[in-house]
Amino acid sequence: MAQSAELRESLRAIVAERMSRDSAHDLAHLDRVWLNVQKIAPAEANQTVLLGAAYLHDLVNLPKDSPDRSKASRMAATEAGPILADLGLSESEVKATQHAIEAHSFSAGIPPETIEAQVLRDADRLDALGAIGVARTFAVAGALGQELYHPTDPFAETRDLNDIRFSVDHWRVKLLSLPKGMITENGRELAQARAALMIRFLDDFADEIGATVPKAWTS
Repeated sequence: MAQSAELRESLRAIVAERMSRDSAHDLAHLDRVWLNVQKIAPAEANQTVLLGAAYLHDLVNLPKDSPDRSKASRMAATEAGPILADLGLSESEVKATQHAIEAHSFSAGIPPETIEAQVLRDADRLDALGAIGVARTFAVAGALGQELYHPTDPFAETRDLNDIRFSVDHWRVKLLSLPKGMITENGRELAQARAALMIRFLDDFADEIGATVPKAWTS
């Protein structure tokens, strides 16, 4: 089955049935990642590989606080292999898609060695930024029972950051640094714009709780 609307619908049906979902990692997230892929992928990128990777990269979705979180992308790549072969992808396309899936994860730390892997990683990280990024951050916080922020030191000026306990800490620990790690030029530009939106939100957030965002968070 060649890359097509038919392939996309087949992939969507498979993940809808098999993927463990939460409000930050659901079918809508996969659709947004595919949309991001189309915005940033260069013409020479293999669209079939990108389509398979976009829809199967969270096939194994472990909670943020799971001790096996860093293994999830490898597990997803393994499970994706037979699915992709059954859908008609060539052996080389299956392997390329599996690599892209493995390398997309922040916690796995696997270098993306192909254009497709670089595009998928950037596209997935873009969905952690901007207005959707704000919504996903607090959705995850609610699911994990986190506090939104430390009541007396919301921006960790005199304490260690703890993004397991406080949701806003995750902005400093990871999210606001994502634009610097983008590989593709288009991905970097979009990430910077979306991070700027988040910083504007954070300024309003701080004002409403009687605080000020430290420069270290936004520089």
